[in-house]
Amino acid sequence: MSPESVRNKAGARFRADTDSRQMSETAKIRVLIAEDDDNARSLLVELLATLGHTVVSEVATGREAYESARDVVPDVVLLDVHMPDGSGIEAAERITQNIPGVAVVLFSGDQSLTLSDRDVTATAAIAFLPKPAPPRVLDSTIRLAATRAKELLNARKDAEAAKQALENRKTIERAKGILMRRTGSSEQEAYRILQRTSQDRSVPMVEIAKAVLASEPGLHDTAKG
Repeated sequence: MSPESVRNKAGARFRADTDSRQMSETAKIRVLIAEDDDNARSLLVELLATLGHTVVSEVATGREAYESARDVVPDVVLLDVHMPDGSGIEAAERITQNIPGVAVVLFSGDQSLTLSDRDVTATAAIAFLPKPAPPRVLDSTIRLAATRAKELLNARKDAEAAKQALENRKTIERAKGILMRRTGSSEQEAYRILQRTSQDRSVPMVEIAKAVLASEPGLHDTAKG
C-alpha cells in the first residue's frame, strides 16, 4: 500500500471517529419525566427540549412512571425521589428490575436527602441530582446515563451469550462422547458426524447434540436423580 493510500485511510478513519463522537454528543435522548409538581415538570420539559432532547412522557406519580416507562421504553427516566403515591425509589427499583436498558436518574429538592448503598444498588441509579440542576449538568448527566445504560445492557447480553455458548459446547462434548462409544469413532469423527448432520438438516449443531442426548437410554432418569 502506498504512503498516500495509508494517509487517506487514516484520514477517513479519523473523520469517521470524529463524526461518531459528534453524533454521540448531539444525539437526542428520549426522556421520561416523573415529577409531581406541575410547574417544575413544565420547566423541565422546556429545558430538555432546549437541550435537544425528546420528552416521550411526563407523569406525576411513581406508579405512572413505571407504567409509562414500560410502554414507551425511554432512554432515561428522570425521577423525583419524593412522589405522592410513595417513594420514587420504589418506582426506580421496578423500572430497573423489569425494563432492561433504561437508565434512571434520581433528583430531589431536599438538599439533606442521601441515598443508602441499598437504594443505589436496587435502583442502579446512574446519578442523583439536586433540584433544580444547572442545565449543563442536567444535559451531561442524561447523556452519560443513557450511554452507561446501553453499555451495561450490552455487557449483560455478552455475558449471557458467553454462558449459552459454554453450555452449548458442553452439550456437544457430551454428544460426541456418546457417538464415540456407539460407533467406535474418534473424537474428530464424532464431531464431523454432528457437523454433517447439522448441515444436512440446516439445524444448529447444538440441537443435533441435544437429540443425541435425548436418545441415550436412562440419561434423563440419571439427570433427574
